Amino acid sequence: MSARIDHATTSGTFELDGGSWDVDNNVWVLGDDAECVIIDAPHDAAAIAEAVGDRQVRAILLTHSHSDHVDAAFDLRERTGAPLHLHPAEAPVWELTHPGRRWDEDLADGQSLQVAGVTLEVLHTPGHSPGACCFHVPELGVLFSGDTLFQGGPGATGRSFSDFDVIVQSITDRLLTLPEETVVHTGHGDDTTIGAEKPHRQGWLDRGE
Repeated sequence: MSARIDHATTSGTFELDGGSWDVDNNVWVLGDDAECVIIDAPHDAAAIAEAVGDRQVRAILLTHSHSDHVDAAFDLRERTGAPLHLHPAEAPVWELTHPGRRWDEDLADGQSLQVAGVTLEVLHTPGHSPGACCFHVPELGVLFSGDTLFQGGPGATGRSFSDFDVIVQSITDRLLTLPEETVVHTGHGDDTTIGAEKPHRQGWLDRGE
């Protein structure tokens, strides 16, 4: 199997509910020497394109549409020619960053996408935002979790369009059922595994959002 995962980090701001925060975002590129998909489009399209190189980009897959994950989306689309994929439940959040413009293709729960001989399975995992999705690649034993699951627990739910009970339910039903050795590539910060996070579910509930 020739598929591999490349990683880049970009820096910028996250803006929501009148606030602005400096953030570092992970960008994941899954593919081989000929083709790839990009997961998320944060801050700096040129840096992301550099991680891609001269490969054909099949799709730009957006885990969700908070500004720090999609602010470079149209620039990246222009540079690569690849369509933007987003779950339609994200529409009200997307509009905050790209009013009057639309992504190209809808993501759907259970959808399969192929690249470089492997399959990405789309898991709709609402909670951090209404249309948040994770991408599971069984052949590689990895999950791209966006801001749904991090090392240490669920993504933040204290802002508009988010819900703590919903994100915990999403993680419980869709993610903690994956093999425990599954490596979780997150939207920010370090990797984790399903097995490392699974024992702490009750602690998340006790802690709340």
